[in-house]
Amino acid sequence: MHNAKATSQRDISPLIHLHPNDSVAIARVSISAGTDLENGLIAKDRIPSGHKIALDAMQKGDQVLRYGEVIGIATKDIGQGGHVHSHNLAIDSLKREYAYAMSEIPLTEPHCNREFMGYVRPNGDVGTRNYIGILTTVNCSARVARGIARMFEKNPFSDHDPLAEYPNVDGVVALTHKTGCGMSSKEPLQILRRVIEGYATHPNISHVIVIGLGCEVNQISGVLNEHDGVRRMTIQKSGGTRKSVESGVEFVKSVLVEANSIKRTPVPASALKLALICGGSDGYSGISANPALGAASDLVVQQGGTVILSETPETWGAEHLLTRRATTQDVGEKLVERIQWWRDYTDLHGVSLDANPSPGNKAGGLTTILEKSLGALAKGGSTRLTEVIEYAEKPTCAGLIFMDAPGYDPVQVTGQIAGGANLVVFTTGRGSVFGSKPAPTVKLATNTMMYHHMIEDMDINCGTILDGTETIEQCGAGIFETLLAVAGGQRSKSEELDFGEDEFAPWTIGPVI
Repeated sequence: MHNAKATSQRDISPLIHLHPNDSVAIARVSISAGTDLENGLIAKDRIPSGHKIALDAMQKGDQVLRYGEVIGIATKDIGQGGHVHSHNLAIDSLKREYAYAMSEIPLTEPHCNREFMGYVRPNGDVGTRNYIGILTTVNCSARVARGIARMFEKNPFSDHDPLAEYPNVDGVVALTHKTGCGMSSKEPLQILRRVIEGYATHPNISHVIVIGLGCEVNQISGVLNEHDGVRRMTIQKSGGTRKSVESGVEFVKSVLVEANSIKRTPVPASALKLALICGGSDGYSGISANPALGAASDLVVQQGGTVILSETPETWGAEHLLTRRATTQDVGEKLVERIQWWRDYTDLHGVSLDANPSPGNKAGGLTTILEKSLGALAKGGSTRLTEVIEYAEKPTCAGLIFMDAPGYDPVQVTGQIAGGANLVVFTTGRGSVFGSKPAPTVKLATNTMMYHHMIEDMDINCGTILDGTETIEQCGAGIFETLLAVAGGQRSKSEELDFGEDEFAPWTIGPVI
């Protein structure tokens, strides 16, 4: 599939074969029961598009393979041509044997010959957008933060635009959350502070206000040391809500000229730092959009850039493939350590990692977490794994990075942006509506039908791979070009719809006290 040439629609089989050892194929379109498919294979049941069909008869207990890997066992006998899904497929005990740094893939030697128009900050970091940020230490200061930001919003019912004279400022954005107090002062507080500091120093933000209430666990004195471009204030010290809003508005007004003075200049593509995410996945995600994004990720790494793969619970079951690609055994072992942390974490709370996929994932054809994880891993391309980092940590090197994070989209992306991602790429098969600030999101549709149905939300159609009009490599090259354009200022669909503030969601762990 990966190396196949683009073909015409008339030549396309209704089935997609992913690996010669697979016991199932994927329905490219909805297939009626009784359809004569290929080589004597007849559909025994109706097979919805994106779902699996048995290529041979299987007995109860047999392993079921997709991508050449086990995705579960048959829970009952399955006839040739039968529909393989939740009613007859489940995972059994999961045992993976790990090998470390065994990949024959050579380390990527960066060769940067591409550029985009970016914002170079005084410390050398490169931004793709230019926001003024309003951050909060605690939920109690959220109303004040939003009050400040709203004073700089364009009125949709008039021509009044408070930022009309500042064309290089993308907006004043309030990023609020629901925690900051009633929490442990250990790991939960450390994670929250990493997120706030990551956003406050993000290259897509020129100036920032950090607002606290004054009496919360997450004291503002522990968040950031005073430095240029950051204003810290508490509501209690400022004299209440109205005075705090007024003070914040005055600060924004005082820095608008400076924020607007920065201009986009040509910067090397090595400055790209991509957050990779999939959400609302379907049976096509691991066939079209995810591997196409993987091809684009490889191009970014070849340019000397950084791609941040994440969602640890949706890596479980496929991590053995990633440990082989680690540059060192230490890197691979840290990934396994994070997987084990999640096993312990879910056991502690009486849930299971195989509670995934979601109902929407299953409706789209995914059955087990193993199947979902194998498809999700394709976003990371084929380069070596250079580093494994904690949630909201900043990478210390370029290349393919793995960040430990939940699979829940807004929480994951919040951590990746806090870690320095200046662009987000989101694949979806069911049609997730998502955006992020201050780093813009580019959304990739896995299939043509959904792309056209939700065209106001989707940036790129990767269904062309299924349609036979593009190869994975061709689609990946097109994604790479779009990423350069969006990094250089072209607005994404989610930006046009003003997504991004509500999606700020720091990971909260531990008890609420």
